[in-house]
Amino acid sequence: MEWIDKYRDKSRLVALLEVISANAKKLHAPFHIMEVCGGHTHTIMRNGFAQILPKEIVLVHGPGCPVCIMPRARIDHASLLAQQDDVILLTLGDMIRVPGSFGTLGDARARGADVRFVYSPLECLRIAKENPHKTIIFFAIGFETTTPMTAALLAQIQAQRLHNVLLHINHVSVPEPLFALLESPQSRIDALLAPSHVSVIMGSKLYEPLCKRFQIPIVVAGFEPVDILESILLLLVQKLENVAHVDNQYARCVSASGNLKAQAMIQGAFKKRDFEWRGLGNIPLSAYALREEYRAFDAESRFADILSQSVAKDHKACLCGEILRGAKKPTDCTLFGKHCVPSNPIGSCMVSDEGACAAYYKYGFVEM
Repeated sequence: MEWIDKYRDKSRLVALLEVISANAKKLHAPFHIMEVCGGHTHTIMRNGFAQILPKEIVLVHGPGCPVCIMPRARIDHASLLAQQDDVILLTLGDMIRVPGSFGTLGDARARGADVRFVYSPLECLRIAKENPHKTIIFFAIGFETTTPMTAALLAQIQAQRLHNVLLHINHVSVPEPLFALLESPQSRIDALLAPSHVSVIMGSKLYEPLCKRFQIPIVVAGFEPVDILESILLLLVQKLENVAHVDNQYARCVSASGNLKAQAMIQGAFKKRDFEWRGLGNIPLSAYALREEYRAFDAESRFADILSQSVAKDHKACLCGEILRGAKKPTDCTLFGKHCVPSNPIGSCMVSDEGACAAYYKYGFVEM
């Protein structure tokens, strides 16, 4: 772990805080920085940055948690699919705890549905071979980070001639919701900390259209404490110099062009589609769907009649939507830390390890 020590070094953190504080005094108004990624939110909360940064720096939480942004209707899809005869529903672990109109997938499992979590989409291949008379449905989620893995699964399904595997695609894209947020008249976002893992796949150039359109500083940031403070300083310098461009603080992992092979896999398997985001509404061409030539593997197409039964009503008091827009903080929600806790999440932001509410609760920002 010696290689990572320099990104957690206390002396570097203190020095960065001093420089940030000195420069922040030159600001004439609060500087609102949205950290898009839920992983960044957890680093910020775990290290107390929201409390020790100068008051001129205002951190705003963004919609970068793939579990959190999943609308209730899609959760309902998963529950309805799991209830079908001879179906094994597979998904990533966090999805099993997200409440929908019919309860959680965990509730469906308790009622007898065969719901399992997998660590890798490719585990679906083994389960399909072990259960040749069952229909295996993989409920795929995630940003561009995980989309290539689902494309790889699709390629292996074809190569191994498996006829009992279907995919329910819920992969979403980063730029489009950011365009939607920044175009809103209510937007208070002055700069962006761009996500790390998505940038490894798509490259830092992904954010250049955003930067050009809205003339705001953007920095691709790593996950470690030093990464976050270095990135905030880079944003602050841009602001003070009245410039706007894309900086890549995470150059040790992110290139300008990204992973071209992974991008080709995405393009080969998927096309863009409109998608309903929790808290953000319908955003055109903000998600992925299987290309027409792969329609035979599309669970959403195969079970279209059944999936129309979704109820899709959110809890009236839950503020997940406003939190994902950066309009509210978890502590603004009357459910937070009382009725809504990790062991009994009311909203999706309390479920995932990348959720803002989960971060606030885990690191003690709740009245006990």
